[in-house]
Amino acid sequence: MEILFLIGRIIVGLFYLFNAANHLIMGTEQMTQYAAYKGVPAPRLAVIVSGILLLISGLSFLLGVYPGIGVLSAVLFFLPVTFKMHNFWAVQDQQQRIIEMVNFNKNMALMGAALMFLLIERWPFSLIPNLWPF
Repeated sequence: MEILFLIGRIIVGLFYLFNAANHLIMGTEQMTQYAAYKGVPAPRLAVIVSGILLLISGLSFLLGVYPGIGVLSAVLFFLPVTFKMHNFWAVQDQQQRIIEMVNFNKNMALMGAALMFLLIERWPFSLIPNLWPF
């Protein structure tokens, strides 16, 4: 079972790191434009900060280091992003509403999964073991 936990941790960590790269390197301009369209104040700064939160979460989950900080970073990312960027209830176009609803639900599920990580006291194959609860 420990190897399955490691495989899952790698998959989740890489997911967060890929999205961090989108925020910080590959898609900064497009995400900044979308954040501005959604009415986010200081959209470029918001994209960069959200990318840093994703980077922290991704590294934490991938390496198994300070998982509590990884969870906190994920929650700090998901709370504002989910409700501001994917507010499907305010979207008039039916197709766009469905897209936003899917993204809203995905983010809520990812946030819930991140919160469940807090229950795991020992992360097998961690880079630096026994640093819980941080």
